[in-house]
Amino acid sequence: MTTAEPTVRDIMDVNPVMVPPTTTVQAVLSIMNQRRIGSVLVVADDRRLAGIFTERDLLKRVASAVPGWRDYQVSDWMTKKPHVIEPDVGWEEAVTRMHKLRVRHLPVVENDAIIGIVSTRLLMSRREEYLNVRIARRTTQLKDANEQLIARDAEASYNLRTAGLLQTRMLLPQAPPDWPELRWAIHYAPLDHLGGDHYDFAQPEEGKLGFLIADASGHSIAAAMVAMLTRFAFEAAARKSSPGAALGVMNQKLQELTEERFVTAFYGIFDRASQTLRYAAAGHPHPLRYEAATGRVSELKASGFLLGIIPNEVYAEKEVQLAPGDKLCFFTDGVVEARNEIGELYGVERLIACMKQHGESSAAEIIAQLMSHLQEFCGSIPYTDDVTMVVGEVLVL
Repeated sequence: MTTAEPTVRDIMDVNPVMVPPTTTVQAVLSIMNQRRIGSVLVVADDRRLAGIFTERDLLKRVASAVPGWRDYQVSDWMTKKPHVIEPDVGWEEAVTRMHKLRVRHLPVVENDAIIGIVSTRLLMSRREEYLNVRIARRTTQLKDANEQLIARDAEASYNLRTAGLLQTRMLLPQAPPDWPELRWAIHYAPLDHLGGDHYDFAQPEEGKLGFLIADASGHSIAAAMVAMLTRFAFEAAARKSSPGAALGVMNQKLQELTEERFVTAFYGIFDRASQTLRYAAAGHPHPLRYEAATGRVSELKASGFLLGIIPNEVYAEKEVQLAPGDKLCFFTDGVVEARNEIGELYGVERLIACMKQHGESSAAEIIAQLMSHLQEFCGSIPYTDDVTMVVGEVLVL
């Protein structure tokens, strides 16, 4: 295995997202949200680089923007004449240059043509791989230091296990509220000892039960800290009888997150009297509803931007009428983004098909079948993200 320093060409994303200058800010944000990326390249008709639009460009301008800013052309908000980098620049030089320029993304240009984009995230991921190879070759010379690291790792693992137990016992509800017309089943499995997934219940007023499922970006310690902030933000919003208003409060509370962190969430409020679920979402995967009367499975779709990114975002609400025997399946993206041994995503369609097949079963049986189906699909490939699934069942009284 070579230890040669990687170049930008080895690291870069060769398929950067490119949009014309006339694309609206709203359309660009939708692309960035769907693709989970921090930048897009703005390219003129002659394929020349006109600029770059990043999360930083959004954050610099959105606070003082006037109503209707989402309809602005991206050329109004992009960074014009951005710094670029050549593909054969070495890793260390690329890191130094990005640090000096104070940028997180650099278009890669060769012979005046755009051939990719490189980010600090890509540089750092390759840095870890590069250093790990060098460390592996020097293991015999670092035996004493390695033993110390093993001891520290054991201590860290113990601390993480303890922290994970505290997160499960203190930050997550120990049991759903005891309502005779509702039954719940929950599967919560963080990738590491600590996780970025979170779920919670609330009773904003008599006869109403709120359910939140949220997912902080990433996993392990950093994501767990954001999940903790999400829990505190939900406490401040839990008295709101409007799901959209509750997400709005949470969004404001989470505005101090770093540029690389965000939270997706879905919040629904079940009305005991009307047997309806009113809900809103913030970039979270759409929950599924199994309709007992028809056997049909549909998505509870709602649009709204991620929490902690755009101040004063408004979260639109929708409502669905439920009936005895209906089931609701809430999940985080660790479920649908799990992969099998040939790299295929599990995806929403497989989840829908499994939900439809077992929809007549109880909540506990459904969640057992769904997780069994997911594990069978993945085979020996481990999950790469936290996996949380909650199934709610409307009972016949």
